[in-house]
Amino acid sequence: MTTIDMPAKASRPAFNIKREGERFALVAAWLLLIVIFGTLMPDSFLSWRNFSTMFGSQAVLVVLTLAIIIPLTSGDFDLSGASILTMSSMLIAVLNVKHGWSIGPVIIVALVSGAVIGAINAFFVLYFRIHSLIVTLGVGTFVNGMILWVSQSQTISGVSMTLVEWVIINRLFGIPLAFFYALILAAVIWYVLEYTIPGRKLLFVGRGREVSRLNGINVDKVRAVSFIVSGLIAALAGVFYSGMTGSADPLSGLNLLLPAFAAAFLGATTISPGRFNSFGAIISVYFLVTGITGLTMLGAQAYVQNLFYGGALVIAVSLSQLVRNRQPQDFS
Repeated sequence: MTTIDMPAKASRPAFNIKREGERFALVAAWLLLIVIFGTLMPDSFLSWRNFSTMFGSQAVLVVLTLAIIIPLTSGDFDLSGASILTMSSMLIAVLNVKHGWSIGPVIIVALVSGAVIGAINAFFVLYFRIHSLIVTLGVGTFVNGMILWVSQSQTISGVSMTLVEWVIINRLFGIPLAFFYALILAAVIWYVLEYTIPGRKLLFVGRGREVSRLNGINVDKVRAVSFIVSGLIAALAGVFYSGMTGSADPLSGLNLLLPAFAAAFLGATTISPGRFNSFGAIISVYFLVTGITGLTMLGAQAYVQNLFYGGALVIAVSLSQLVRNRQPQDFS
């Protein structure tokens, strides 16, 4: 226990220009993108309407990214996050629209489904000692099949306006409330990781499982909880997705997996370099979205989004490794 408490009790290091430059380099790059596109398109790009649209429309991606950084922090991958998001959204649409359930119980069912899928991931990874990449890929694919079965491969629209109002219609400073929900969630995750014993254990396990085990930490329990929490947050992203669109699509939510991983790894290079962190993830999402939005407004073709996200993922992983001095992370 003493070892876990040490990081929280350690005194702050002296100010270092190089270190601070690494922490805020991505923020500077984001601001530079805004300046460049703002100079090229001052009337359209710099309008508050454009920024409020970017902030609000990407809240679902932010929440999904926050979901996957939890198991990443403990040294595991969760490739089922986008599938859980889509399943959650589809359950809301099916139960609310087709079966007439009120929106409150439907949301609870959707969140519980995410936690259950996370628990299934944890069971196969920890009990059978299978790599998390294989398990979560398989579980995610199975869930995709369930989604197509439940939805009959159709988009279901007509989700309760109460949910739509509290996600995208109601606004603060012209920005949909979904953005502020994502900010609150990021702040909660940051607080848990920085100032609570469970959060410090999660970080400790990610840095070295064997060392953590020798220090008395129940490594399997920590990893299991990370999968369950990840599933729960991914399901929350599905709730927001339904509120954003007022419907559920059996396929479109799956396209968010690559952007979420790109943002997660890119976020590990900023704010707390070398560590997956919630505020770094948010900055990364909006850095990527700003680039794509600016290029699209300049007339770039639709394929630029895949090029941008795919390239960003490779570069982000490379940069995160450089920040960690090329030390391999324990994804085993």
